[in-house]
Amino acid sequence: LAADYSREHRGLSVLVMKGEKIIFEDYQNGHKADEPWMLASGTKSFSGVMLAAAIEDKFIKSFDEKVSDTITEWKTDTRRSQITIRQLLSLTSGIDGGQIGRVPTYAEAVNKSLEADPGTRFEYGPVPFQIFGELMTRKLKPGNEDVMSYLKRRILDQIGLKVSSWRIENGQPLLPQGAALTAREWVKFGLFLKNGGKWNGKQIVKKSLLDELVIGSKANPAYGITFWLNRKGTDPRGRTMGVGAVDEIGRNGIADGHPDLFMAAGAANQRLYIIPSLDMVVVRQGRLDKWEDTEFMRRLLLGTTK
Repeated sequence: LAADYSREHRGLSVLVMKGEKIIFEDYQNGHKADEPWMLASGTKSFSGVMLAAAIEDKFIKSFDEKVSDTITEWKTDTRRSQITIRQLLSLTSGIDGGQIGRVPTYAEAVNKSLEADPGTRFEYGPVPFQIFGELMTRKLKPGNEDVMSYLKRRILDQIGLKVSSWRIENGQPLLPQGAALTAREWVKFGLFLKNGGKWNGKQIVKKSLLDELVIGSKANPAYGITFWLNRKGTDPRGRTMGVGAVDEIGRNGIADGHPDLFMAAGAANQRLYIIPSLDMVVVRQGRLDKWEDTEFMRRLLLGTTK
């Protein structure tokens, strides 16, 4: 039922993993298993895991370290100097999120305007991820490592995840978007997260650090640190807010029940759903069309269209 819904809405793949095994795999509308597809904003969630790893590796003291400890030119701005890395990647820093699809360089992102007090407003957009790219670039420079080599060494290579392509602009990987993966590769990332940071019995990143990524903010309980959560999302004024998936989750959440469900999500309804309580990971890829996460998950988990 879920695969039918995906296919009818320009779907390309539906892959379901239960435990450690793929139990369902369907490629649709001419798409093939070995054909990579863009994750769009599904790429964002790699930054959250990179943050957790950097804390474990002591490049960063904690989620609540001030961004200005590294981007020191912010120290002279009263409000900007108080922004934490948690606020930056939970999209509640108050900095202008920028236009989706128009991504500034790391250096340009650092200079974007502050539009609200830190922690008071959720604003979805690419800018905070590029600021994080600049922060990580500065953290890694003494060791002669860059953002992509660190991500590969610390996470991707550890779980055998092969990225088909990742857009590089001005020598910098685009962190809010830009990765393209096959469904079989993307599900590895979900499996790693579902298993609390373990891969083949080895702890790659501490579970306690990854758990922080799925805690919502006061400004938007439906978004953690780079992941969407199965909660209704509101801004401080009590309104649902945002664009696309943001508004839909604000109204309905991701699915009925399963409060531990979280997901990486991208434009044109790219989805990586992780449900630890069901020992399940689900990938869905597709082209732009109407999409309701609640309908897809109802069909998948309950076997009903009503």
